[in-house]
Amino acid sequence: MAAKPLIGITTDYRSARKEHAALSFVAAGYYDGILASGGIPVIIPPLAEEDDIVRVLDTLDGVVMVGGGDLDPRRDGYMPHPAVRMMEPRREDFDRLLAKHVCARHMPVLGVGCGMQLLNITEGGTLFLHLPEDLPRAIPHKDPTDLAHRHALLVEPGTAMERVYGDGEIRVNSMHHMAIDDVANSFRVTARAPDGVVEAIESTVEGWTAIGVQFHPEADTASALDVKIFEEFIIGITGVVPEMRLVA
Repeated sequence: MAAKPLIGITTDYRSARKEHAALSFVAAGYYDGILASGGIPVIIPPLAEEDDIVRVLDTLDGVVMVGGGDLDPRRDGYMPHPAVRMMEPRREDFDRLLAKHVCARHMPVLGVGCGMQLLNITEGGTLFLHLPEDLPRAIPHKDPTDLAHRHALLVEPGTAMERVYGDGEIRVNSMHHMAIDDVANSFRVTARAPDGVVEAIESTVEGWTAIGVQFHPEADTASALDVKIFEEFIIGITGVVPEMRLVA
């Protein structure tokens, strides 16, 4: 039996506050999704030294870049919108260094939420900073009063998204106000919301398993199909399709 792939999972970070010490944390849905799909999750804290990041990546078979707060637009030459709620600088410093090396190596990667956005930026793409203003006709992509807010998903044929969802009506959770604008040349759009907003991307580079989703397959509001995105990611690394999927 082939060894299970080691999958690094990044963490969110919160600096010390009056009520608690500094924290690194990650939603259990990320490592549960990897475990259920045949991988071994390895939690990665926000490392500061680039050489340490390189050494860690040398030991891994793939990386999951988790969702969280907003990327700082100033780091990409843009003024921040008042609606932007930036992630902690320590986390963003690490995430950007990690993404640089992951993309340079064409290492298998799954980006979720801002993780997908960062992959696109790292490869030369751009972002909308606030959908209600950048695309006034867009459907709601975030509802602060409803954490289970969902919208339809339109998938492209012949993609990982189609293999996950198949035919029929698809709805995914949605909790974002930033989104991909210009798609980097090394990616293609594989799913959109009905208003055209990019909801999933996949690599166009031969041999590079790279998937990004704007929605959250790790969340409590995810469906059983959403969670299969982790399985599709592991299949892209190992090339082994689970027996249950072969039978189906």
